[in-house]
Amino acid sequence: MTGAGPVGTVVAVVGPTAAGKSALSIALAHALDGEVVNADSMQLYRGLDIGTAKLTPAERDGVPHHLLDIWDVTEPVSVAEYQRLARAAVDDILSRGRVPLLVGGSGLYVRAVLERFEFPGTDPALRERLERELAEVGPAPLYARLRAADPAAAEGILPGNGRRIVRALEVIELTGAPFTASLPQPTPYYPSVQLGVDLETGLLDERIASRVDRMWADGLVAETRELVGRGLAEGRTASRALGYQQVLRLLAGELTESQAHDETVRATRRFVRRQRSWFRRDPRIRWLDAAEPDLIEAALRLVPAAAR
Repeated sequence: MTGAGPVGTVVAVVGPTAAGKSALSIALAHALDGEVVNADSMQLYRGLDIGTAKLTPAERDGVPHHLLDIWDVTEPVSVAEYQRLARAAVDDILSRGRVPLLVGGSGLYVRAVLERFEFPGTDPALRERLERELAEVGPAPLYARLRAADPAAAEGILPGNGRRIVRALEVIELTGAPFTASLPQPTPYYPSVQLGVDLETGLLDERIASRVDRMWADGLVAETRELVGRGLAEGRTASRALGYQQVLRLLAGELTESQAHDETVRATRRFVRRQRSWFRRDPRIRWLDAAEPDLIEAALRLVPAAAR
């Protein structure tokens, strides 16, 4: 079963941060006559460039990219709105006879595009109460409540991500069921092949440390300071982005620059463990070792002829 738009195969490139998804997606786009649809929740924000390792126009190497830089840093993210925009981009790419490559490490966003996925409703009064509690006591008590009510949901949410914790607790209270019960069994919306890119843990940990070093050298602190003037600190979602939340604490005098750097490395490694946990539960993902010398050829072997 597919969606109402043009029929064709979507190639998803998923996996943990710093594993090499972007480089592989550029190579696949050239090989398949494809275009990239971003599935990294923080690359949706204008100005979050260095800390999200967003490809520069030159690094995109002529490959069209969709859903980058679409929201101001003050806007809370909406997966339902992302789903609408991403499917419109996929349908447009398919209608022109090209291959959509859905690329990113935000697992819920990938599912929202590829599967028949309806989002539970919301209750403004309940949401306001939970957000007020979050503002008063911080995310830790709410996360503890979520972990007790739905351990599987808590496993997929960072303990500091107050927005997602509030949403999970809201759904639990609204439905009387675990948040994970609101996630439907996978039913395809598009035909797809999902390619997972990963590295051995030690190598990926080294790559993360190198990436954070490069972020600092490229001016993450200055970029964050400029974004503060555009409302970053008030943005409920963007302010939680890895690297930016640590630099915000540096600018507030809560961390030294060395501490902010090192905490970014540690937080990114923790986040990678959670990404792996999410993606490895999906048996449909075909895994590739980013260190293998014939990575592109191995990936292309997994892409069905219908997408070529």
